[in-house]
Amino acid sequence: MFNFWGSKDQQQGQSRPQEASSQSPWYPPSLVSSPSSSRPQTSGQIGANVSPGEAAGIIAFLKDKSVDELRKLLSDKDAYQQFLLSLDQVKIQNNIKDELRRETLQLARENLEKEPQIMELRNQCRIIRTTELAAAQEKLNELERQKEEILKFYSPGSLLHKLQEAMNQVDEESEALQEKFLEKEIDTVAFVQKYKKLRTTYHRRALIHLAAKTSNI
Repeated sequence: MFNFWGSKDQQQGQSRPQEASSQSPWYPPSLVSSPSSSRPQTSGQIGANVSPGEAAGIIAFLKDKSVDELRKLLSDKDAYQQFLLSLDQVKIQNNIKDELRRETLQLARENLEKEPQIMELRNQCRIIRTTELAAAQEKLNELERQKEEILKFYSPGSLLHKLQEAMNQVDEESEALQEKFLEKEIDTVAFVQKYKKLRTTYHRRALIHLAAKTSNI
């Protein structure tokens, strides 16, 4: 007998998808377009962090699967997890994650191996700060003191004072030489030569002293 549109078998066939959809499938919320939908998202609905090429690759994996296999992915957590781990994109990400973990562990081991050396360097720095640095600081202070003395010795005021003392010394020598001449302790020729030399030195120094006082110095 032919089955008509309103037959019992057709009604049962139409009720099966509803029964299947009434089950509680397991899959991430990102695979549905709304809370009431049990269908995976299409490529246009995949998260913004998935490129069109990656989305096309995932769809290529899904298009050859049967309806039962797709339903199993939506309802079976283990089946979905196994399918997810079989994707090339997930494999690449897992490989990168494993590589980063290995590199991090290697760096941590190297840092732990260098810890004794780091402690030794810290101790050396502490010794340098307490001994060699203190000696260097003391020497620096001594050099600073010497520099201040040298600058003070060669300051304009100090030089003028020394030049004035040199003038006075030559002037005193001239007077002493003149007294010797008056007391007949030196002849005329020797007196003239020495006295002329002393007075020339005196006047040269006097001119330098006067020029220094009147200059910007």
